[in-house]
This record gives sequence, C-alpha cells and structure tokens, in this order.
Amino acid sequence: MGLKNRLIIMNFLQFFVWGSWLITIGNYWFQTKEWSSSEFGIIFSTMGIASLFMPAIAGMIADRLLNAEKVYALLHLCSGLTLFLLPQVNDPVTFFWVMLVAMIFYMPTIALANSIAYTGLKNKNYDIVKSFPPIRVFGTIGFIAAMWVVNLTGNKSSANQFYIAASVSILLGLYSFSLPKCPPNGSSGENRSFAKRLGLDAFKLFKSKKMALFFIFSMFLGAALQLTNAYGDVFLDDFKKIPEYANSFVIRYSTIIMSISQISETLFILAIPFFLKRFGIKKVMLISMIAWVLRFGLFSYGNPAENLWMIILSCIVYGMAFDFFNISGSLFVETSTDPSNRSSAQGLFMMMTNGIGAIFGSATAGFVIKNFFTSGENVKDWHSIWLAFAIYALVVAILFGILFKHKHDPKAIEGAQI
Repeated sequence: MGLKNRLIIMNFLQFFVWGSWLITIGNYWFQTKEWSSSEFGIIFSTMGIASLFMPAIAGMIADRLLNAEKVYALLHLCSGLTLFLLPQVNDPVTFFWVMLVAMIFYMPTIALANSIAYTGLKNKNYDIVKSFPPIRVFGTIGFIAAMWVVNLTGNKSSANQFYIAASVSILLGLYSFSLPKCPPNGSSGENRSFAKRLGLDAFKLFKSKKMALFFIFSMFLGAALQLTNAYGDVFLDDFKKIPEYANSFVIRYSTIIMSISQISETLFILAIPFFLKRFGIKKVMLISMIAWVLRFGLFSYGNPAENLWMIILSCIVYGMAFDFFNISGSLFVETSTDPSNRSSAQGLFMMMTNGIGAIFGSATAGFVIKNFFTSGENVKDWHSIWLAFAIYALVVAILFGILFKHKHDPKAIEGAQI
C-alpha cells in the first residue's frame, strides 16, 4: 500500500474515534443520564486540561526518545481501553475523571498524526502544502462517517457511542505500528541544556512577538471551537420544546444536520493550498475569524422551519472557520520552526487551541450561559447566546487584524516542500 493511502487510513480512523461521541455526548449526558447542565461544561474541559500538557510531552518524547508512530500507537491503545470504561460510570464526578484519563491519551495523538504525516511526506520528497490537505480531508470524512453511524443506528443518546469509539481507537493503535518510521530528530550532543533535552526549547517560540501573538490568538479561536462542539447539537435538539418544531427532520436527525459542518470541511481543506499561496497566512486566518462571526450569527437567527437555510449556511461556513485556522495554523508552525523541535512546536499549538483555549471557552461559556441567558426550568435564550458568541468572534478578528503582522511571501510557502 502506498504512503498516501496509509496516511489516509490513519487520518480517517483518527477522527472517526472523536466523531463517535464529541457531538452527541450532550444528548447522552442530558437524556440518558439526566445529569445537570451545570456539570456538563467540565466534560469538555477534560480535552482542554489534557491538551495543556500532553501534546507537548508526547511531542517531546517523539522528538527525543521514541519513534513518533510508536508513541501514537501506544496512546491510542490506552485511549481505547479507557473509553470502554465510560459506560460503566454512573455519577458525573467519576465520569469526569475517566473522561480526563481518556483525553490524556487521545488529545496528543492529533498533533502526532500531523507530525507523522509531515515526516512521511517529506521523506518521500512530497510538497506538504499540496499533499497534506487531500490526506487530512479523510480525517474529516472519518468524523462525518462516525456521526452518521451513531445517529442512524439510534445511538446518539446511547452508551454505544463510546464502545464504537473505543473499538476504533484500539484498531488504530494496532494499525499504527505499521506506519512509516519516524525516529527522534533531536540533537544528541552532550552539551545540550536540560530544557533542550526535555524539548522545552519549543516554548522559546514565545520570545518572537509574531509567534507569541499567533499562539495567543490560537487560544481565542480554540475557545470558539469548543462553543460549537459543546452546544451545537444541544441547541438543535432544544427546538423540540417548541410545539411547531417538535416533529421536524432537524430534531430527529440533528447530528446529521450538524455533520454538514464536517462535509463543508472536506471542501475547504482542499482549497487551503490555493488560499494560502495566494493570500498568505494572515489573511487566511483572518478569513477564518470572520467565518466564526457568521457561524454564530446565523445560528442566532436560525430555526428548523422558515430559517432553516440559516442553520444550513452556518454549518457550511463552519468548514472555512475551522479549516482555515487549524490546518493553515499547523502548516504555519511546520514552516516556521526548526526540525529538531517540530513535534514539540505542533504540541504547543495544540496546547493553545485545544488546551488553554478549550478551558477558557468551556468555563466562560458555561458561566455566561448559566448566569445571563438561562431562565425558568433550564430554558436557554439561544438567540442571545449565539449573538454574544458572534460579537466575541468579531472582537477577536478585529484585534488580530490590527496586531498580527505577517508579510505574505509565496516563496516561503513553496519552501515547505523538500
């Protein structure tokens, strides 16, 4: 089997695991377990907590101690075994701790998957800017496939979503031992500092004003992503409380409606090379931020009837909002860092987006929704909630446009190829 096909399978399974439960866990939490909304935010914070340290630690190990594909394989095996335990948990506090362990194993695999793909492609002399997005798009297809499988089999509120995720994670762990060899790249000189031996030199990137701003805005955009993951499907499902919408297609197949967002990703991923080379990293990321404004603003005014088109358009816009920052940001880190700490730098990027950003987004959104936009018997003012999120994204976009200075150099993007 060719290199690209092997990487395609890796990406498909990587995001199938996540898509099996990420969008539907809210339905399991509220409908099956009937746990309170005040505790729900802590579950999404597990991804953020794990991403604070695990991607960087896993990247350090892959840079200096053990082949990246072996680290990746072991993490997926452990993640799968932990996910098998989740359905056995019957109280929210224990559920939090078991989920945290699962995320400690899973979250670093996202950055490692990128590093494995980049290393394999470079070793075969591929242009990663052209070759990586068509491979990564199959990760999104895997996420979509998982959402459809869970919804169409009637498991979007069931514990089976975790069994599905666990089984695929273990399968991926075993498959990963067959991936291209990615040996440690770190310098082996005897005079290396303690920080370099641990890979902590990646944090020196914060000394660069441009890189520091990039990571700070990565955090703010990471917060926006968690708002969508945590509340998107719950928002659509809440329309069943309104009699005129109770039996609509949107209510029955809310997860499939949400999967339009991931379908849109597949198209925008393929457009990244064109936009990146034509407009440069700053404009591409700024386009992403404007897309987040539209994502939330359209949700604010959408409904399952006459304004269904707004919900659909919001899901389409999501593809641009997610891909143009996350994939382009990953490529930016790849082309702006030294090979000896590249895995660590990717881990740092993941820490800022899915770590600090996720915790910030989950905690802030949970507090704001509970104290300002919830009334009566847990009735949420979704119009105002999404409008507030849209204003937040707009402020971030304006500040990014003013503060982040980066001159577009097409040759630098071309230089990503080996």
